[in-house]
Amino acid sequence: MPDSDIGRAFPAEGYLSMTKDDQTAAPESGRVDVKVVQKPWGYERIWAHSDRYVGKLLHINAGHELSVQYHNRKDETVHLLTGEIIYRVKRGEKMEDMKLVAGESFRITPGTVHQMVAVTDCDVLEASTPDLDDVVRISDRYGREGTSAP
Repeated sequence: MPDSDIGRAFPAEGYLSMTKDDQTAAPESGRVDVKVVQKPWGYERIWAHSDRYVGKLLHINAGHELSVQYHNRKDETVHLLTGEIIYRVKRGEKMEDMKLVAGESFRITPGTVHQMVAVTDCDVLEASTPDLDDVVRISDRYGREGTSAP
């Protein structure tokens, strides 16, 4: 792009520059605390948490399962790093089992009934909206139905 076109393509008052107010409103860049939450099926490591998104690593032990659940607001996508899981998703009146292997991803939108079952030890990345307590448990083998408890 010729130098004469740069001003038109990237105006100084546009997205490349921040006002003083923008700079002071944003949180500081830097290290963040990582929170580990023990679960009956393994643990989750929350490595990013802002007002716009959450990043987690879920470690699910072989033979264990998460609740049959849905979310009212939370929108999430998971990516299987290691292992093999059965992802159960309600389609119509039936739960369908889908096998996921390392390298595959799956999105769950609000209102979708779903469950993860670990065939092997699994590490799952989850990126979601920040609605951590937005879980409606329909059934749970660990006795947590009707709660958002860890």
